Amino acid sequence: MLDLDKRSIMYLPGVGPKRAEILKKEAGISSFEDLLFYFPYKYIDRSRFYKVNEVEGNMPFIQLRGKIVLFDIVGEGSAKRLIGKFTDGTGVIDLVWFKGISYTKERYKLDTEYIVFGKPTAFGSTYNIVHPDIDSLDQADQVAKGLTPYYNTTDRMKKAFLPSRTIQNLQYTLLSSLQWQLPETLSADVLGRIGMLSMAEAIRNVHFPESVHKLRQAQLRLKFDELFFIQLKILRTASLRKRKLKGIPFPTVGEYFHTFYKEHLPFALTNAQKRVVREIRADMGSGRQMNRLLQGDVGSGKTLVGLLSMLLALDNHCQACLMAPTEILAAQHYATICHFLQGMEVKVALLTGSTRKKEREQLLPAIAEGEMQIVIGTHALIEESVHFQSLGLAIIDEQHRFGVEQRAKLWTKNAEPPHVLVMTATPIPRTLAMTLYGDLDVSVIDELPPGRKPIRTLHRYDNKKAELYAFLRSEIQKGRQVYVVYPLIEGNEKLDYKDLEAGFETFKEVFAEYTVCMVHGRMKAADKEREMQKFVSGEAQILLATTVIEVGVNVPNASVMVIESAERFGLSQLHQLRGRVGRGAEQSYCILVSSYKLSNDTRKRLEIMVNSNDGFQIAEEDLRLRGHGDLEGTRQSGEGLDLKIANLATDGQILQYAREQAMEVLDKDPDLLSEEHRILSERLKTLFDKQKDWSRIS
Repeated sequence: MLDLDKRSIMYLPGVGPKRAEILKKEAGISSFEDLLFYFPYKYIDRSRFYKVNEVEGNMPFIQLRGKIVLFDIVGEGSAKRLIGKFTDGTGVIDLVWFKGISYTKERYKLDTEYIVFGKPTAFGSTYNIVHPDIDSLDQADQVAKGLTPYYNTTDRMKKAFLPSRTIQNLQYTLLSSLQWQLPETLSADVLGRIGMLSMAEAIRNVHFPESVHKLRQAQLRLKFDELFFIQLKILRTASLRKRKLKGIPFPTVGEYFHTFYKEHLPFALTNAQKRVVREIRADMGSGRQMNRLLQGDVGSGKTLVGLLSMLLALDNHCQACLMAPTEILAAQHYATICHFLQGMEVKVALLTGSTRKKEREQLLPAIAEGEMQIVIGTHALIEESVHFQSLGLAIIDEQHRFGVEQRAKLWTKNAEPPHVLVMTATPIPRTLAMTLYGDLDVSVIDELPPGRKPIRTLHRYDNKKAELYAFLRSEIQKGRQVYVVYPLIEGNEKLDYKDLEAGFETFKEVFAEYTVCMVHGRMKAADKEREMQKFVSGEAQILLATTVIEVGVNVPNASVMVIESAERFGLSQLHQLRGRVGRGAEQSYCILVSSYKLSNDTRKRLEIMVNSNDGFQIAEEDLRLRGHGDLEGTRQSGEGLDLKIANLATDGQILQYAREQAMEVLDKDPDLLSEEHRILSERLKTLFDKQKDWSRIS
């Protein structure tokens, strides 16, 4: 795009070095292209002029034409303000400035006609507009002929005189200097098929819309563009990997797999688990490197599928590893897998940051020599001192907790890249999966093991604690255990949320006859482990915790999950926490405790939780309510999804269409080498070359 991505914003008239630094830090605008792709978040219709005598206090933004006839400085200190008396002959309205008083007084001349724009408010018997936009009449064509864009700005930008209006002026300056022309980003064949606006028309109409219709067309083209190039990058990466990377062939389904399947399987696999195991076996036997995402709701049996996959690696004379995000989760996996493999001669090791030096000195050579067949651990697995003899399968659990760079280090542990199975219990909406994990093959376990009773979810208000405590006591008397989760560790006066430490004291007092323990992220690993062990062993009946217990704690006897200040949590996080119970045969409960003061969105969130146990439905609702940027547990650290105009919650159809168009291009020209598609190849480089090439990893 005329190398617009390489031209520094500093050299645009009206910017300069100081403003350039602020634009970069506050808005991520470094180049001319960054500015053009800094899109408005809303538009206000400025096609109509009002008269001063029509003004009322409850009006939205309005536009007036008239003169300032008097300036007056009123008040002292922080109450000091400049008042301009503005009239159009039908009445007088006050224009008020609390900042930039001297600058404003010098800039605007008395008895000169201006266009004034702002939101009127009633002040006693008069009306005023605070910090209005003011333009000279010769700018009417630019500012007052229709839809006016509004850009996100920060306090620091406003202090540097970079409010929304200035951003609009900079867009005008830049587009004028380019004579309102921009190079196309799409190839002629794609543009011909989609029948949308050209890039130049789209950029012009998104910043300075000719009409509402043209604005909608511009937004559609720009959303398509953004999603098309993301999909083209993802699909091309996957295609290159499949063609270039040969996987370690696993032709044998042998003794380890068969012995476990026939003699040690703790319960019959569900049909969904069988289907996924077949998909994994086919992948690893194909001679290509497997890159598969395994999605399964909490408690659906992903660990068992992971173990069967590891036994396939062992049958083919390879080692397997499982990397988990926390020591608690790694220890849980280790205990579960050792329990499953009881009676089989399989050597399993646990390696975490807490592994003692003496133990580590014995473990590392055993792993390097292939004596340890399955290694379960945390980030400790990717340390330089850890070497495998032949790593054939790497399983990554809850992979969004790891950065891409961290995961990449696992690949250096073997001459050939190992097969990769990525597991997540965070159900990912279809649109998000296509974007975050679009280069992975996806398997879904959409069936819970038989005998599981659905968890009953209840919403209670925090002024009904006596009833809640009575219910918890009745469950504990039946021999059950209770989780209580808090959003904070220490009290914060600004936030009216219950904190963990105060709760701990209350529970110890109310349930004096029982053992209450507490776990949170600031505790030392050994202390955390000791407290958790009290609960796992049944010594403690009540465990109070922050969200450290969100993943990986499996206590079948725990039948109640109480979530304090449930309004603070996102839907996906609430669903994850709820999944800590319901692991035994008894009826389990999740009780969402909140204050009475709830926003409509929060109330909807809690209602969805009460009415649904389906993680995928919940994830779709979460995406719809909160947008992709806030989704807890889906954004991968190290490769943020920086969408500037598209919204995965609402633009699913555009995403699907963009993916189909990207597939059509790659079917004809997988390496984008044809002259026709050179434009696409160059645009991909512009958009993605700043990032490291992670094409070999999931």
